[in-house]
Amino acid sequence: MTDKRNTVRRNIIKIDEEKCNGCGQCVLACAEGAIQIIDGKARLVKDSYCDGLGACIGECPTGALQIEERIAEPFDESLQPQPPSQPEPLLACGCPGTMAQSLKGSSCQQKKPVNSLPVEERQSLLENWPVQLMLVPTEAPYLKNASLVIAADCVPCAYPAFHEKFLAGKVLLIGCPKLDNADLYEEKLAQIFRQNRIKELDIIYMEVPCCRGLIRTVQNALLQSGAKVPVKMTQISIKGEILKQEELKATSLINNQMCCPSSTFFK
Repeated sequence: MTDKRNTVRRNIIKIDEEKCNGCGQCVLACAEGAIQIIDGKARLVKDSYCDGLGACIGECPTGALQIEERIAEPFDESLQPQPPSQPEPLLACGCPGTMAQSLKGSSCQQKKPVNSLPVEERQSLLENWPVQLMLVPTEAPYLKNASLVIAADCVPCAYPAFHEKFLAGKVLLIGCPKLDNADLYEEKLAQIFRQNRIKELDIIYMEVPCCRGLIRTVQNALLQSGAKVPVKMTQISIKGEILKQEELKATSLINNQMCCPSSTFFK
């Protein structure tokens, strides 16, 4: 409990949790280490860690941060935790584990056609992080007006040309329809479709029967959201070949054509 005898009226950061999308940009901007991402939202760790200068405000993409004047513990530099200088890089381009980031224009982006380069010089075409569906904030900035790829997580392992064939200029989400919670995926995808104007959608799945659950999950999410998105589906073999592809208009869901778009699609 805060000792009121040791408080003052001063400027301090205020976080609007309704607007916060958990992107974590404010965490990197706060040199004092006063902000952390907790349960998917930015939170002020302790009043005395915040200097009230608002260096983090300009980094917030949703306008969730502002300065307010209130009774708080005085800023005490000696009590600060070690600031989160640079998160440990998990990718070649240094993206932290769960922080929503667009990688467009980063060093990860290929400057030349992939096939024209030696294997050791080829770079990632990934344009967003994270990619695991459960980790992606539903209002991540890179989802707005995105061309979206939803792939079973075995696909990039099986299909050797996954990056150059499917990823250029697109946002990637991956998940396992067999091992992951399909209901949670359905709910989250519905939120993504409602909150972001997705331009087009690629569903890429493996030939194994359990992988077709990914199509059903996406279909149900689209129906829940009411979004009308053109869909392209691609089936990959366990030997790394494209077996089938089919494009569906945005209205195809009305006739339940997504799970069974043609009589031969799943044969």
